[in-house]
Amino acid sequence: MVVMMAAAADSQDKMQRISYDNALLKLMSFFETITKAKLKDCFVDRNGLLVFVVEPAQYGLAVGKGGANVKRIEASLKRKVKIVEFADDIAPFVASLIQPSKAKDIAFADGIITITPESSESRGYLIGRAGRNLRNYESIIQRYFPIKEVRVV
Repeated sequence: MVVMMAAAADSQDKMQRISYDNALLKLMSFFETITKAKLKDCFVDRNGLLVFVVEPAQYGLAVGKGGANVKRIEASLKRKVKIVEFADDIAPFVASLIQPSKAKDIAFADGIITITPESSESRGYLIGRAGRNLRNYESIIQRYFPIKEVRVV
């Protein structure tokens, strides 16, 4: 199955092709059945984490009271999952993506996202060993927004 998604760019004419295999479609259906939240996208990131991107204002429903839905999904699938709330604006999307880390500021200029973390501990987590987490965030954000790079200052 191939789904066409509009890239959040200057023109709505640019479309990005995202294809799902049967296994991913089953996971998406399973997620929506358990959580009752509307799903926008699902994929496995560079770190092997299963990422569910939910529609705006669906994050609380997806996570469930006290994280019950997340725990249930992780137990059923026997793997870690991450739930991200989609936003049409890049800053709230990045803030949702980098959770549980918090950012003082997220700026976007000339195709470069600059994240200012609240603490040095958060900074280290955001970057990861040899920039692994940073490149992972970069590839996820590029799936929806036209960016060149992500930086942590």
